[in-house]
Amino acid sequence: MTATHQRYLRAAILLAALPLPAFAYIGPGAGFAFVSSFLILLSTFFVAFFVLLTWPVRRLVRFLRNRKALRSSRVKRVIVLGLDGQDPELTDQFLAEGVLPNFARLKEQGAYVRLRTTYPAESPVAWSSFQTGCNPGKHRVYDFLVPNRKSYLPEISSGKVSAPERVLRLGPIRLPIGRPAIDLGRGSQSFWKILGDHGIFSSILRVPVTFPPEKFNGTLLSAMMVPDLKGSQGTFTYFSSNPDEASSFTGGQFIPIETNGSGYRSYVSGPENSLRENGGDIRIPFQVRPSKHGDLEMRIGGETYALPLRDYTPWVPLHFRAGPGVAASGIARFYLLERAPHFRLYMTPIHIDPDKPALPISHPFSYAMYLAKTQGRFATLGVAEDTWALNERVIDEEAFLKQTYDIHQEREKMYFDAIEKTPRGAVVCVFDITDRLQHMFFRYLEDDHPANHDKDVTLHRDAVRKLYLEMDDLVGRTMDEADDDTVVMVMSDHGFKPFRRGVNTNTWLYENGYLHLKGKPTGAQWFEDIDWSQTRAFAVGLGGIYLNLEGREARGIVAPADAAALKSEIKDRLEALKDPQNNESAIASVYVDDTIYSGPYVNESPDLLVGFSVGYRVSWDCAKGVISPEIFEDNTRSWSGDHCMNPPDVPGIFFTNRAIDVDEIDIMDIGPTVLDLFGVPVPAHCDGRSVMPAS
Repeated sequence: MTATHQRYLRAAILLAALPLPAFAYIGPGAGFAFVSSFLILLSTFFVAFFVLLTWPVRRLVRFLRNRKALRSSRVKRVIVLGLDGQDPELTDQFLAEGVLPNFARLKEQGAYVRLRTTYPAESPVAWSSFQTGCNPGKHRVYDFLVPNRKSYLPEISSGKVSAPERVLRLGPIRLPIGRPAIDLGRGSQSFWKILGDHGIFSSILRVPVTFPPEKFNGTLLSAMMVPDLKGSQGTFTYFSSNPDEASSFTGGQFIPIETNGSGYRSYVSGPENSLRENGGDIRIPFQVRPSKHGDLEMRIGGETYALPLRDYTPWVPLHFRAGPGVAASGIARFYLLERAPHFRLYMTPIHIDPDKPALPISHPFSYAMYLAKTQGRFATLGVAEDTWALNERVIDEEAFLKQTYDIHQEREKMYFDAIEKTPRGAVVCVFDITDRLQHMFFRYLEDDHPANHDKDVTLHRDAVRKLYLEMDDLVGRTMDEADDDTVVMVMSDHGFKPFRRGVNTNTWLYENGYLHLKGKPTGAQWFEDIDWSQTRAFAVGLGGIYLNLEGREARGIVAPADAAALKSEIKDRLEALKDPQNNESAIASVYVDDTIYSGPYVNESPDLLVGFSVGYRVSWDCAKGVISPEIFEDNTRSWSGDHCMNPPDVPGIFFTNRAIDVDEIDIMDIGPTVLDLFGVPVPAHCDGRSVMPAS
């Protein structure tokens, strides 16, 4: 059995089920399950062993090949350190205070400028433009969520996994026939793929929208859009022994826990058992009992783990068995919230186990296993920091900070390992902590933020400031690893602003006659109430508005000849929208598709993009396809900072230890600049250009 066939087999057997509806970030992810057999696990072990054994030889071969490829290069190495969401205004503030000495040193050596972001200013869109040097019209990633033109339901914009189309039914058993489809939704080519085609090696870590991983001359660990083992973009679990407590969560599930003598018992809910008709979720039982020292310990999967109060367990391996010799491997961490009067326990989403990957999450396939063998198991979920557990107040800020920094430390180990093992070529690593922590702690920067209601406002007041100081330390250690022939770039894909008020664009479309319902609004999610036979426009994602166009949408009613006038009308009326609470303009600008996008995929873009004023964003209900009673609402969730606003108002940062010949750069310029530094021609289709002069 070849390695390729093993990968497909891992995803195939349990992929016979239809997709599950699963929620995280803001919407549903494609549901799927996985399989691995003893034979595959055994072969995987030998693959990992072979990787470790042959690493010195392969490193020598790579060195000899790269030496020839780098003859036209102006540098030996380029390091791109991505700090997702680091804001230029906060960076300037802390620079002025003198608390970011390494950022200041980098600026003095080279340059520091604002970095123009994409339309919209969202991570999957911006990092796709970073990778390809192209606008979204050429790479096809326009949002976290985009509408299915047949069903109108939102779906993940990239990284789709689909079950084989045919299934063999043997009584209650279902066996898939053929291969599952694992597709990268992003179009165009990444700059590291182009470098690899010219013989230049790259180490790529946790860059968003790299799932599934592409083949190229280098190593890659995927990031945003990597699912959990349940097939969602991150589903946490909350256990409680309180008989009066039964909760439903966005991004999570509730499971009761039973008293069992002096201890407790429950189960972990895993992927659906797709081998059987109506197989349900695969469950792993566990018990919690006092240890001989009086502390609690958990017994699960034949192993025992200490369960300290208000602290995390290590990564716990979870093996979900669908049948004899058929299992899926995941990992999770547990956090004991309370022992009395009720036992309450939190479990992270179930990550794909990097030591036994159920799907390809790295290139080569064995790279994730190499990292797990040499550094220990680590978080693999695309959005690994559990923002929804804090949003739902299942965990508190202290638990979230602990989890986030633990994940950050895992990434740092990988990052510096990649720098050490890539003396020539490109190293690119994106750290998520700057984005996730600012999303959840931005309220501490504003005393009157609506999200401060009923929450602590003092304990973590310096969390954002401490974050920037930590990033400064990371920059300093990166510079220490760079010699005179290494170009260092530090960048963010966008900035950050407060998110105080939500705007339900679909409610506005409803009240202004563009969207029609079957009756009165019921609060149903995912457009269940909409009458498509009379609807002319609807909103999906975090800023996109789509026309219900004839010949494009399944039940389209807008004639193509009327589309331009309708877009102009909606744009003008939306830009005049005022918030009745303060009479402020809620929308800075509305952009028409063909004025901001160009390329072969423009026909898949939103027809209009709403650029919200600072402080405003799509409301939570709107993001879930709910028609709310009111257009405006206070944002009272812990998720209090955001960047899904008017793109010119949320630029990123760009630092480098080399001079540049422009005052401002675009995120599309970075890839072409890296290519140019290595003497590789920039493809004609790229919108970006090199910003570093030859001399």
